[in-house]
Amino acid sequence: MGTFNDTLLRAARGERTAYTPVWYMRQAGRSQPEYRKIKEKYSLEEITHQPELCAYVTHLPVQNYGVDAAILYKDIVTPLPGMGIDVKIKGGIGPVISNPIRSAKDVKNLREFNPEEHVPYVLDTIKLLTEEQLDVPLIGFAGAPFTLASYMIEGGPSKNYALTKSFMVSQPEAWFVLMDKLGDMIITDLKAQIKAGAKAFQIFDSWVGALSQRDYNIFIKPVMARIFDELKGEGVPMILFGVGASHLALDWQELPVDVVGLDWRLPINKARAMGITKPVQGNLDPTLLLADWSILETRTKEIIDQGLEVPGHIFNLGHGVFPSVDPDVLKRLTALIHEYSAQKIKAHS
Repeated sequence: MGTFNDTLLRAARGERTAYTPVWYMRQAGRSQPEYRKIKEKYSLEEITHQPELCAYVTHLPVQNYGVDAAILYKDIVTPLPGMGIDVKIKGGIGPVISNPIRSAKDVKNLREFNPEEHVPYVLDTIKLLTEEQLDVPLIGFAGAPFTLASYMIEGGPSKNYALTKSFMVSQPEAWFVLMDKLGDMIITDLKAQIKAGAKAFQIFDSWVGALSQRDYNIFIKPVMARIFDELKGEGVPMILFGVGASHLALDWQELPVDVVGLDWRLPINKARAMGITKPVQGNLDPTLLLADWSILETRTKEIIDQGLEVPGHIFNLGHGVFPSVDPDVLKRLTALIHEYSAQKIKAHS
């Protein structure tokens, strides 16, 4: 391990940095040839259950791309079996649940989550990375209550979340019990990840953009406020991210989060004009990683320029890396982000 690079942590706190820090959602795995070789032999669950292998996959993009943070390799549904949910991650589909929640009784039967008992391998992976391997922050993460509930109720990925939304509005008492149980699980899980060595965390509310602002405020915002309130005492930066959730950006600004994650639909300068004053993360459209370099370079510089207008920008994609992305593009992009932002900051200092 070399000197610890805390650029991302300082940007997350809104401090001025020498350059714009960057990491990529789904940077661990997906398009890396070394990872694909491992996936020929092991499933995601099998990798996460082997701390040394999981640490290797998590560390790989830091070594290959030169990014400013590692993101723990696991899935947002990893804790759910501990609560009594029978989930399998199927290639090309995603999480599939054989005992979906359909009633208040199903919610009542959910078990309490204990990280040391249910996911000790995750904590061992974090310790291995933070005690021996990483010279950049490790970002821990969890799924948000709505996104996890959508898998638990639908039984898998969904295009319209019809079962989830109808459960939410027609069985509100059961819904709020479910939110409380998932909120407790997320708080417990993230506290354990931080104790093991995670230096920041992101909550993925990947599918909450499916809700109206009204329903978000009634059914989701209270539990999100409680989660962040209970975790802010841990002293690590807290990031919130979702897809297609631009209409909720101001609600996120009101939550006790440190960093508001933006997808590509909402430009950073528009977010600032709307009233987003907190540090932001984002927000290159991941499809541009497949475009000509000249286009990718132009769009990247535009995002950096907007991000530099106010201290506190972490460069990222508006969603995850596609499996078809050339790893050399991510390496070249990381270098561009570092070099271009450093030049701009130096020129204005």
